[in-house]
Amino acid sequence: MTAAARIPGREAIAVRGWLPAHKWLLLRRVSQAAVLGIFLVGPLTGWWLVKGTLASSLTLDILPLTDPLILLQSLIAGHGVAMSAVIGAAIVLAAYLVVGGRVYCSWVCPVNPVTDAAAWARGKLGLTGGITPSRRIRHWLLAAILVVAAATGTLAWELVNPVTITFRAVVFGAAAGWVVLGAVFLLDLFVGRRAWCGHLCPVGAFYGLIGQAALLRVNAGNRAACTDCMDCYAVCPESHVITPALRGAPQGRSPVIRSGDCSNCGRCIDVCPVDVFAFGTRFHTAPRSGTPTFAEGPNGSGNPKEPRASAQIEELAS
Repeated sequence: MTAAARIPGREAIAVRGWLPAHKWLLLRRVSQAAVLGIFLVGPLTGWWLVKGTLASSLTLDILPLTDPLILLQSLIAGHGVAMSAVIGAAIVLAAYLVVGGRVYCSWVCPVNPVTDAAAWARGKLGLTGGITPSRRIRHWLLAAILVVAAATGTLAWELVNPVTITFRAVVFGAAAGWVVLGAVFLLDLFVGRRAWCGHLCPVGAFYGLIGQAALLRVNAGNRAACTDCMDCYAVCPESHVITPALRGAPQGRSPVIRSGDCSNCGRCIDVCPVDVFAFGTRFHTAPRSGTPTFAEGPNGSGNPKEPRASAQIEELAS
């Protein structure tokens, strides 16, 4: 069966059941809904559990939280910032240095369910190809929004940031947010696979830089059991991060996924029928013991890690 004809995760469901094969996906959806929910409590009930927005908030009138990128733009723009904002940014930065910067993208960002839905629809419709922008564009866009902040003395990016606009749409009912969400959905559906989050979003680029040093990592500690089913490549929003850990590429033999682009979404863990992947720390570099290996790969080569369809892997990782 070709990768295109496969339904990613079907074997994992057969082995472990539907719920365990979707555990991390479901937990992410709960997390994303909870984040928006705590901001909705105040407007709906009058009890302000959290005041503010994703950019800057105060929980229970005690805990300040500030988006580090917002603080950085403010400082570059020459704005005065309160000490509470600095403390809030330090708390958020410390948290993401532990769990991974792009955990923001997969567990918090309200745009993520939309891009995931576009990826799902793209697969169901059998859409392939399209424009694949360089991932470097998002880093250039990140630099650009900082330059604009310095040149204009404003946080101009927040006027067009899909995350900010979506938050306003959901929490405050701003109609423009739904238009932006629709545009992002159509971009990912028809223009290119994971075009926004995977190639263009400067917020993701910023948190990816933080994630380079994060403690929590996905690792392919049981990569000897890999059957080259390619389900992990099919579901991963940043599938280029998998190859070095799974196949022991020359740039690093460690099974740990070290790239800051990894969003720790856990989908590779969900869909793998032989439990190749697991969460651990950046220091868990030894293969996991007590796991089965395969004497022969699915292509008859005797090497379970030899790519069965390298062209397909390259397409999924692009």
